[in-house]
Amino acid sequence: MTEDFKSAVTLVVLIVQAPAVFILISRLLKGPSRHPPIEPLSATPELLGAVSVVVPTLNEADRIAPCLAGLTRQGYEVREIIVVDSHSQDGTPDLVKASQQKDPRFRLIADDPLPEGWVGRPWALHTGFLHSSEKSEWILGIDADTQPSPGLVASLIKTAEAQGYDLLSLSPQFILQYPGEWWLQPALLMTLLYRFDPAGTANQSPERVMANGQCFLCRRSVLAALGGYASARSSFCDDVTLARYAASCGYKVGFLDGAKVLKVRMYEGAVQTWQEWGRSLDLKDASSTSQVLGDLWLLFSLQGLPLPIVLSYLFLMISNCKLQMANCIFNPLSEIFNLKLPLLLLGLNLFLLAIRFALLLAIAPSYENKRQKTKDKSKKYFDFLLLPFYFYLSPLADPLAFLRILLSSLQTPTQWRGRRYDRMKRSN
Repeated sequence: MTEDFKSAVTLVVLIVQAPAVFILISRLLKGPSRHPPIEPLSATPELLGAVSVVVPTLNEADRIAPCLAGLTRQGYEVREIIVVDSHSQDGTPDLVKASQQKDPRFRLIADDPLPEGWVGRPWALHTGFLHSSEKSEWILGIDADTQPSPGLVASLIKTAEAQGYDLLSLSPQFILQYPGEWWLQPALLMTLLYRFDPAGTANQSPERVMANGQCFLCRRSVLAALGGYASARSSFCDDVTLARYAASCGYKVGFLDGAKVLKVRMYEGAVQTWQEWGRSLDLKDASSTSQVLGDLWLLFSLQGLPLPIVLSYLFLMISNCKLQMANCIFNPLSEIFNLKLPLLLLGLNLFLLAIRFALLLAIAPSYENKRQKTKDKSKKYFDFLLLPFYFYLSPLADPLAFLRILLSSLQTPTQWRGRRYDRMKRSN
């Protein structure tokens, strides 16, 4: 390989990566001005019966108990809790019925057979919306794998009303258990942080709005005007699809940090995280082709390339220096590579890796820290050091995270939560 060819390749990679770096920095600079994480609040009299909660379920017996318990602990702002079960075979309805004996706000209904062109989750949510009380001003979709904290619903409504939101969703605090999860899941989460502004950032264009269906609050009147969940009926990321549709219709949509009021245990192990979460993280059902391609370029530049480039340079350095280690230590890198462009490329990717490791501090509050032993606020900035060791190695999984988004972008899911969608006619 000639030196001219190497220089040309290096220049092309720099041209590809440089704009992505500027985009990343512009987004990171918005972090300090974002809306702070919402705090749990108590209900006040004017919120009496303001919310109908809808929980879609399909074979959730192994993980729905914390969700049911958390919803029971919500205050009188919750008028009803409608659990829409899609004919579970694992005893999920029995758990709901047991909760109903203790809390009459629970209602268990079964949805009708899935219509053509619908995905199961938006169909269940749509069914719950249609069966909800017209006296409720708000509809709150809650996933069965969540663990709502006391004060969640009241804080949601008060924040939405204070900020004028028509639709508001929250990012959760994740509960991880196994080493593989701690290594892979943060890298997959980073694909969202790189593509979108931080949670709580205002004034986003409709096509870049983010949302999380695990905790998804919408004004009843707005949801009715949007046709319920019909606009997201064929989407495997129905939350983002509906939120962007609402934003395009002129409604105010918010996505805030809910780590203090909402926890979630999504998947069991790294394999399931790779298979299940990766199917929806590409967000292609809520995005245009140009958006998907742009996001892939961004992730390729920021997550796919830095580690391989730095490791390649490290390998070259070792190869060039193994017979003359003393000279390697004292000679500048420019003499080793005899090129300035490669040094610029190396510096850029070392900078990206430094940002990536620094972002571990930023995302640490998004993970349940079971080893935290102190509540001393003066020491809260060091709590992230108590997370499992594998969390700090998650930047090494970034190339895999990019690969997962790439694969997902090229594929259409054929099954989801036990349902098959072979040859489903997509309406969006």
